[in-house]
Amino acid sequence: MAGTGDFFAAALSFPTALFSFALVVVVGYWLLMLIGGLGFDAVHGGHGVGHHLGAGHAGHGGPVGHVGHGAGGHGVGGSVAHGTPGGHGAGGGSAGGGSAHGSEHGNGHHGGVLDALGLGGVPATVAVSLLVALAWFVSLAGTVLTSGAPARGGVFAVALVASWAGTRVLVRPLRRLFPEDRPVTRADFVGRVCVIRTGRVTADFGQAEVTAEDGSTATVQVRTPDAEPGLTAGRTALIYDYDPDGEHFLVAPFDPSPPGI
Repeated sequence: MAGTGDFFAAALSFPTALFSFALVVVVGYWLLMLIGGLGFDAVHGGHGVGHHLGAGHAGHGGPVGHVGHGAGGHGVGGSVAHGTPGGHGAGGGSAGGGSAHGSEHGNGHHGGVLDALGLGGVPATVAVSLLVALAWFVSLAGTVLTSGAPARGGVFAVALVASWAGTRVLVRPLRRLFPEDRPVTRADFVGRVCVIRTGRVTADFGQAEVTAEDGSTATVQVRTPDAEPGLTAGRTALIYDYDPDGEHFLVAPFDPSPPGI
């Protein structure tokens, strides 16, 4: 009992008490994660379910340039707008332009403060948990070994520095477990086959549907420099370039079938 009493006395003494309360919050958070089954997405720094589902489904149509898509889908014209769980594109933007992530994307892995401290590359919850745990252990050991306000003040400073240094070492191998997602860009659609969704494609009109690498689909603005009567609804075309001034993709007729078929 004496050992238990000494432990609680040290844990509730300065400076350990400061980290003890923070440690209770951290432990409570991870217990809720395990018991409540909040899932990997919350650990992963706030990436929404729609992003990981990948295969987006066409949502309810809107005016041209603002066509919504379902979970994981993309907005109109190459803008990267990850859909919300309800199935509508979040901020699809004008035809062909921009890059707008849905609201469920959260803050991602990297906070500016953690990056400045060299603790980026992992979810903020993981980095903060390691900081608190290491600071608590160091301050607890220092509290047991020292006495007096000046010495305890030194323990507090040492605990802060040691927790930062230790966390910085620990997050390096952990970064491999949390690879940063590379956002889809308009350049990713160049070289892909699309399906024409309008009755014709001209130098100033046309839309097509293209499938991204993650399996989701996007409706994009397409044009052709010369008249191509064969580019009608349902036909396939090859996206060979992107015009940043006109904010549209350039396409040419393309038959994906092997020769002789």
